[in-house]
Amino acid sequence: MLKRKVYDFLLAWRKQKHKKALCIFGARQIGKTTVIREFAKKNYKHFVELNFILDAEAGIIFEGKKDANTIITNLTAYTKQALVPGQTLIFFDEVQACPEARTAIKFLVEDGRFDYIESGSLLGVYYKDVPSYPVGFEELQHMYPMDFEEFLWANGVQSQTIDYLEECMEKKLPVSAAVHETMLKLFYTYIVVGGMPQVVDTYVKTHDIGQVVRSQQDIINLYRLDIAQYSTDTEKLKIKAIFDSIPSQLNEKNRRFILSKIAESARQNRYQNSFLWLAYAGVALPCYNVEVPQPPLKLNEKHSLFKLFMGDTGLLCAASMDDIQFLLLQGEMNINMGSVLENVMAQSIQSNGYTLNYFDSKKYGEIDFVIQNGLGVDLLEIKSGNNYTSHRALNKVLDVAEWKFRQALVFCKGNVAQEGRITYLPWYMIMFYRPKQIPQNSKYELDLSALQL
Repeated sequence: MLKRKVYDFLLAWRKQKHKKALCIFGARQIGKTTVIREFAKKNYKHFVELNFILDAEAGIIFEGKKDANTIITNLTAYTKQALVPGQTLIFFDEVQACPEARTAIKFLVEDGRFDYIESGSLLGVYYKDVPSYPVGFEELQHMYPMDFEEFLWANGVQSQTIDYLEECMEKKLPVSAAVHETMLKLFYTYIVVGGMPQVVDTYVKTHDIGQVVRSQQDIINLYRLDIAQYSTDTEKLKIKAIFDSIPSQLNEKNRRFILSKIAESARQNRYQNSFLWLAYAGVALPCYNVEVPQPPLKLNEKHSLFKLFMGDTGLLCAASMDDIQFLLLQGEMNINMGSVLENVMAQSIQSNGYTLNYFDSKKYGEIDFVIQNGLGVDLLEIKSGNNYTSHRALNKVLDVAEWKFRQALVFCKGNVAQEGRITYLPWYMIMFYRPKQIPQNSKYELDLSALQL
């Protein structure tokens, strides 16, 4: 099995003394079921799996009374499997297809005899169908396609090499020339292959780009089938039009998504639900413009101005239908490939735990990504060409006296360098751009002695 970071999260969840049910959600075909099965095999003596799409009749388990004893009795009778307290993991796969199962989680967790994991691909799409959410009894964990670091693991890159690269970034030291060039080639490959596990596995085993593209086309077609099957009749055509137009819209100069390019009569309020459908399904990543690049960015978002990235850059390349894969593998990251490069950065930033925003104004120009990092804001510029030290908009924004920023980063094909207030980093170091972990022992106790009379 391909090594995934979420596996360590599963191990930490397993050790919790009073654990909630764990709900892992994300786009289709990103490996949720595979990693959960592998985790169950290695950590539990007994494992029960129900897939509510493949086995539509399984919903009968949750009909009638919702108390734990009734549900567990029904579950045992239906699966004909032994359930041993403290040694059994029960897995509800594609739980969005059985809203009653999600409601029942509250009673099952309260019962405490077994551990529960749910997974779903369209949970945000089906949120209205759940009779009662198990608030306080369910822990949500978003899962994404494989990131670049996971791709490196799959291709046999040693942890010592990754540690060395991260140390170079932290200490602002250049990477050795040989390692730098090899990492660039691996990054080009990641852009083409992407992070869908089935596709990555195909590449690792065959190195056949033709097979890679065919696997990607299969997934794209599956997404289109999902749109046809799971969206409402009034939304189907809108969602499909948006999904199919993502590559061409990203290829525009400012990457902005313009509704009139889908239909002259298109209006934001009529298409809002269609955009949300794609975002909730994990297929697309919206990135909203902000009025002022200062915290809190969420309050500055302009939802009428946005970019829409593909959830996986490999799928974006396959959807472009221009045979760009071989140009990318040769490192042809010229201005025409800027959309692909910006997409892989957006994918990486979001999967690392950040919210996507950008800044664009007539007065200052455009900053590719404006990211809230704790209480501060980071400015990120993504440069595809050789002239990556030219960044007028970034300089103008940094010159605004009343605006404060944590750091300004330019991701480029060059090596690590610090020039004044700007840090230059190779594209591949985006894998290390992630929030600082909150210390596990971070208690805060307030001294109330002054209030004693």
